Amino acid sequence: MHRISDEQRRIRLGRRHLLATSARAASPVSVARAVVALHATDAATVYLSACARLAEAGTASVEQALYEDVSLVRQLSMRNTLFVVDRELAPCVDATNARMVAAKERRTLLKHLADDGNGLDERWLADAERQTLAALADRGTATGSELSAAVTVLRTKITIFPGKRAETVQGVASRVIRVLAAEGRIRRDRPRGSWTSSQFRWTVSEPWPVEEPEQARAELARRWLRSYGQATEANLKWWTGWSLGQVRTALAAVDAERVLLDAGATGWVLPEDLDPEPATEPWAALLPALDPSAMGWADRGFHLPAEHREALFDRSGNIGPSVWWNGRIVGGWAQRADGEPVWRLLSDVGRDASAAIEAEASRFSRWVGPVRITPRFRTPLERELTS
Repeated sequence: MHRISDEQRRIRLGRRHLLATSARAASPVSVARAVVALHATDAATVYLSACARLAEAGTASVEQALYEDVSLVRQLSMRNTLFVVDRELAPCVDATNARMVAAKERRTLLKHLADDGNGLDERWLADAERQTLAALADRGTATGSELSAAVTVLRTKITIFPGKRAETVQGVASRVIRVLAAEGRIRRDRPRGSWTSSQFRWTVSEPWPVEEPEQARAELARRWLRSYGQATEANLKWWTGWSLGQVRTALAAVDAERVLLDAGATGWVLPEDLDPEPATEPWAALLPALDPSAMGWADRGFHLPAEHREALFDRSGNIGPSVWWNGRIVGGWAQRADGEPVWRLLSDVGRDASAAIEAEASRFSRWVGPVRITPRFRTPLERELTS
């Protein structure tokens, strides 16, 4: 069996994830394609992940791709998580993951309506959706609060989990909007505040063209292997949220080849991807919380020393801001109250690496300016650095 070393995996990561300086991209769309999907649970992560990989870092090109060209789109998809993908890939992601997430969201809302016991049913929901879409089409864009003010039925209150300890009364607006967004009938437009804000306006959109799920899974697996390959079935299963059977069918459909990894596990690569790649120049990176290079694998042993996990991850398994040197996570970073980046190295990386990390911090400061970013998921080291 062909063997791929951890060192070779790190070389590929630096080049394919556009982290080596010579590999940086010219556009945010190129970045999204290189890493398949950008985590978007935290609005700032999309910009931070893109700008870490752009030759000319800045928010303007990311905003243009998201809100003017709509060449990048948000989808509630893999692992019921919000991602940003390029528009070309969106129908594939819809067929493999987002459509099932949307169906589950609708079932959950209908169950809550039925449990409320006030006669709110599927017909009521369809009418509420019709009124919401009409109001949004009339306005062009609107926040959830503005839609609630314009559409009376969105101000309806229901009792969630009646008779149980978790019983609570909630408005239906956010749940109706969530279903419409999951189904692709509306999409997030510009936020109310700056690019770090998660309070979005909404606008009407069209659902994605229907693709055959098995073919779509094969295409998504092919793209993931190109970016994250030399990885196990378990890694692809974790990243996609598919069943093991679906993972194996998708790997077979792209003629994936077995390879032996350093830890003794069996990994998979595309058939044309067996040859070793030359090393890139030494590189450093400051990547944000939930960056795809850190969240692309369930097993991160080839680039993350086990002793660093406690400082860099929260209790739910979300990584915070991380410092990288030549394909390894070597520390974490944060911003002080005045916006200045500060970091701590958890590995002894030497003088050249420290100088390269300093240069990356300076680059970050130049494009981010006075903006202060606090990750949604706080980690021990990030909290310590900002205290």
